[in-house]
Amino acid sequence: MGWEKWEQKGKRFFLNPILRIPFYIFTLTLLSLLLPLSFLLLARLSTAQYPSPPPSFILSVFLNINPALLQSLLSFVSVTALVYGLTGQFTLLNGSTFQPRLHIAWLFLCVLQVSVGLGIEAIVVAGVWPEDYGVGRRSMLVSRLVFFIGLHETMLHWSRTVVRPVVDDTIFGASRGEWWIEKVAVSASFGALWMWRLRNEVEALVRVVEIKRELLIGFGMSDFISWWLYYLTVAIGLVRIVKGFIWFGKVLLCRRPERSLNCSSGDDDKV
Repeated sequence: MGWEKWEQKGKRFFLNPILRIPFYIFTLTLLSLLLPLSFLLLARLSTAQYPSPPPSFILSVFLNINPALLQSLLSFVSVTALVYGLTGQFTLLNGSTFQPRLHIAWLFLCVLQVSVGLGIEAIVVAGVWPEDYGVGRRSMLVSRLVFFIGLHETMLHWSRTVVRPVVDDTIFGASRGEWWIEKVAVSASFGALWMWRLRNEVEALVRVVEIKRELLIGFGMSDFISWWLYYLTVAIGLVRIVKGFIWFGKVLLCRRPERSLNCSSGDDDKV
């Protein structure tokens, strides 16, 4: 009886457009930010120091497994984002029908959400603090801008291929078109997160490896994958920038023939 009342309240909530649309935008934005938050968590773990052994065996195992799981998920999403940027097709996530793709989206979203949530809780409980490697002191504005664009494109790809199918199916029961206000909300939230934490900490993914190499300190596979993820995101940003220049060039080339035709018709009128 109680479950039926709860279900009726949920149906009333989702049928009310005044409440449903803001809830949809909030949920879509929050789940889309899981991807940049994952990069921030990996950056923290890259410079992490453990003052004492974790208080439990489960927490110790999780602190060792979680970075590898996050790196695997982020690598897959970043590679598909790069493929989409080069080809314009979702070649790795799309299934032949909508339902298998929805199952994959649910799986990816749940795994990443649990990994980020438990990862943050685990490093807080274990008393992890970031070690000073001089991260961000010699960064260039151009490299930060390219990485910013690449991470933004990767987040949008994550939002379109994983987050949107799940949220659309849960709230509306079917897929729907993209509204401009959703893009503004997601991009504005990402910009705020970038200005707050990401711009100063995410470069730890690459700087830790470089400084360890300069100091002749050995680095492991996890450090190398973090370094690879950083430059993979930079590659996505470069692809986006090149495509933007190509689009701008096409616009200019399309306008020139129109101007020449207008000029020639004007000369004919004068004759």
